[in-house]
Amino acid sequence: MITAADFFAAKLAYEIDPADLAARRLDGNAPTVIDVRSQQAWEQGHLPHAVHIPNPELVRRIKHEVPDQDTDLVVYCWGPGCNGATKAALTLVQSGYSRVRELIGGFEYWAREGLSIVDATGRTLRSPDPLTAPTG
Repeated sequence: MITAADFFAAKLAYEIDPADLAARRLDGNAPTVIDVRSQQAWEQGHLPHAVHIPNPELVRRIKHEVPDQDTDLVVYCWGPGCNGATKAALTLVQSGYSRVRELIGGFEYWAREGLSIVDATGRTLRSPDPLTAPTG
């Protein structure tokens, strides 16, 4: 029988939120971040230094672009209403990658928290959404 402690420990092992990912990137302990959205979505905006491998191409491309299966990986899609990151995480684990996490809230919450994104105009920041991050 799974306990509440087991459940919450597993969530922390397999998910990361935008603020924690941003902190890991600042402290030099950055995981490889993979955006599994379409080309059109990627061009609309993505996390800086993310690797773009759309879900339909993941199986074919992952071993060439991330050959070390012990690499710390974070996958993301659009947001909480999208299960593309969950599908990608499952694909990665089934392909032998052992350290895979989903970005909670995906691109949407990364951007809504006022963290840096890259789009056609370059690297930009948006004002934080007061429902997702402190604004003061």
